[in-house]
Amino acid sequence: MLKKISVKQLTIGMYLKEFCGSWMEHPFWRNSFVITDPKDIELIRASSIQEVWIDSAQGLDIPPDEPAISEAETEAQVDAEIVAVAQAARSVAPVSIQREMARAERICAQAKQAVTSMFQEARMGKAVDAGNARKLAEEISDSVTRNPGALISLARLKSADDYTYMHSVAVCALMIALSRQLKLDGELERRLGIAGLLHDLGKARVPLEILNKPGKLSDEEFRIMKSHPEEGVKLLQGSHGVDEIAIDVVRHHHEKTEGMGYPEGLRSGEISLYAKMGAVCDVYDAITSNRPYKAGWDPAESLRKMAEWVNGHFDPTIFQAFVKSLGIYPVGSLLRLVSGRLAVVVDQSQKSLLMPRVKVFFSTRSDARIPPELVDLSAPGCKEKIAAREDPARWNFPDFKELWSGF
Repeated sequence: MLKKISVKQLTIGMYLKEFCGSWMEHPFWRNSFVITDPKDIELIRASSIQEVWIDSAQGLDIPPDEPAISEAETEAQVDAEIVAVAQAARSVAPVSIQREMARAERICAQAKQAVTSMFQEARMGKAVDAGNARKLAEEISDSVTRNPGALISLARLKSADDYTYMHSVAVCALMIALSRQLKLDGELERRLGIAGLLHDLGKARVPLEILNKPGKLSDEEFRIMKSHPEEGVKLLQGSHGVDEIAIDVVRHHHEKTEGMGYPEGLRSGEISLYAKMGAVCDVYDAITSNRPYKAGWDPAESLRKMAEWVNGHFDPTIFQAFVKSLGIYPVGSLLRLVSGRLAVVVDQSQKSLLMPRVKVFFSTRSDARIPPELVDLSAPGCKEKIAAREDPARWNFPDFKELWSGF
């Protein structure tokens, strides 16, 4: 019997079927599990979750003298209620990047915790819960809808230690943004977001000393690392509710159009649209992120480098759409303006990919900081223009992240 109860009624031995609320309101990757640890009850009660569904057929029931809030005969009834509550709470109206940043930061923090739990469970041989992956992808999708630059740029600012987990979050967001640029339908967009979230799951089977090695991998270590696509497929095939798109992207996101990728050495015509999308998103986030063995590249410079690799690595049409989804100068790019001032990109303009909104903060002529000023390069009468990209590492501004993120 499925029963909705107050979190105050939870006890050890109950089978928790579903939380009544967004996944962001509680600290668990899984929604369904038997409660075996008193600390889990404490965590639930400390969250904003007030009610949960339990299944008395799979775990302990509430005492006969304690009434349930409500009961349901089928899982479909529970799912319908949860979906209705989640839909009512969703906000997808477009907002400025400044307004979305704080929300995107919370999503990134929760997503990192969720993906870390997913990888840990995969290492222990537990099946992946595709339903929970979908909920996480939908939350990321909503943020991208409100403003694509916020979460995508924040997810890039991962440390070397949490790269594996936040990389999955970033690729999910990039896949969703690229899906929209390609005008794919909403359900396909969500499936591709889930595929991005799961694409590197096979790294849960790679020893941590190889995964986090700060130096160059040996031939044998690289062979083990290259096994992660097939290992990911094995993990997904043992899980419930994972569709063929996720399996395809997990298996083929390291294939290259000229046939020099892995694991199968496929050529362009043999690689699906979805795997080609995964390849572009995976590479972009990898080269813009800090890794144990190198610092990430500037986002605008990364796109320039990737453009040089298009012949042989990426599908040209997909790469062009990817650039349009981010902008020629993505959020966080450092630019030199014709006035000699330095500026960081804080948002894209709807008028032109070449004229983003920037924050001017430094004069190269006086070699000094100046009061920050927001400038829309696409505004009528704006005399400022982009002269060149700049390497942030050369200038080493200690507050560079804060300049464009607001944190």
